[in-house]
Amino acid sequence: MHKKYLLPTLVLTALFTLLAALGYRAMTRVAPTIGLAAEKRIYLTFDDGPSTAVTERVLDVLKEEGVKATFFIVSDRVAGRESTLRRIAAEGHTLGVHSVNHVYAQIYASEEAFLEDVAGCAAVIRRVTGVEPHVYRFPGGGGKNRARYKALLEERGYEVVAWNAVCGDEEIPHASAETLVRESLETARGKQPVVLLLHDSAHHRETAAALPDIIRRFKEQGYVFCVF
Repeated sequence: MHKKYLLPTLVLTALFTLLAALGYRAMTRVAPTIGLAAEKRIYLTFDDGPSTAVTERVLDVLKEEGVKATFFIVSDRVAGRESTLRRIAAEGHTLGVHSVNHVYAQIYASEEAFLEDVAGCAAVIRRVTGVEPHVYRFPGGGGKNRARYKALLEERGYEVVAWNAVCGDEEIPHASAETLVRESLETARGKQPVVLLLHDSAHHRETAAALPDIIRRFKEQGYVFCVF
């Protein structure tokens, strides 16, 4: 080839090679995913423990299923059950403040009484497990001064956790395990994320009995189990 044609030929060859590569990449590039449904999340939350038989059974089920949960503690129920509280922490669950004694008239008597109750429960969790709690749940929902108390908690670094679904273990007298499973699914319908309220105090044996099926049914629906 004549020298005067050599450079243009090389330039054209390089250009065609580049265009071909770009065309290939355009044809093979994965299109961006738009509008995927949000991940379905559920938070299992247990109030009013620890108890001996029920909390221990709940922990056994959670371990068997590979699921974590959040436990809101009544601290005057810890004495004699310190090992259960330590197990909750050791197995990767979240420990939260609920109250010292769950007596509404005392908890909500004043701002000072409320903050003393929070501090007392947190101190027990800290002393027994070494965990500094960062989540809180109002006993009975918080009452008429809930907004003010919530602001006080947030000033002290707490996240206040409510709920939007229930298993029915407090709402339905003498509910069977089957009823609790059904109520969990029904009240969770259409919620995202689901924050499911359950109880692990001593008289909630049916809650522990229902838990394997509750977990199984939500897994079947594609839910991911989360903690606060």
